[in-house]
Amino acid sequence: MTEGWGRYYEAAKGGGPRETLRLALDLFESEGGGGERLAVDLGCGEGRDTLELLRRGWRVLAIDAEPEAIERLRARPDLDPDAAARLETRLISFDEAEWPQAHLVNSSFALPFCPPDRFPALWERIASPFGSRATTRTSSAAWQDEHPSTARQAREEVVFPRQRSRLPGPGR
Repeated sequence: MTEGWGRYYEAAKGGGPRETLRLALDLFESEGGGGERLAVDLGCGEGRDTLELLRRGWRVLAIDAEPEAIERLRARPDLDPDAAARLETRLISFDEAEWPQAHLVNSSFALPFCPPDRFPALWERIASPFGSRATTRTSSAAWQDEHPSTARQAREEVVFPRQRSRLPGPGR
């Protein structure tokens, strides 16, 4: 993709999971229920959200187009053997990737990298009413200007098939 991701990964290194993901996971936990859950982390980067999912017992499919992202995720010292056994990684652009139906699809600040003509199909897949849930954050003002209704939804909501819970948007 582009040069400079290494600098981003270094800057993000050691950061905790994003608040949108923590909120979504807290909502899952408050619903109870058992069994193994699958999450897909689109644009996983160095794994700050992926590790939180694994820490909470989820199976995770982590997808990123950058080889360095997957290498850094797999090399994290806080990725214990039990968590590593529940982690699958794929090196592919998330707008081209296939993934199984999941309980949660997470994409923190990665959606603006989706080509605009592919975004509607990607968003439909993420927010599918077949039990998948999505937490997202967008950061590109230009992208938000081109897709105002989608950007607003992506920025402010955790999407549930039966209900919608508001998340804090940027600057709130």
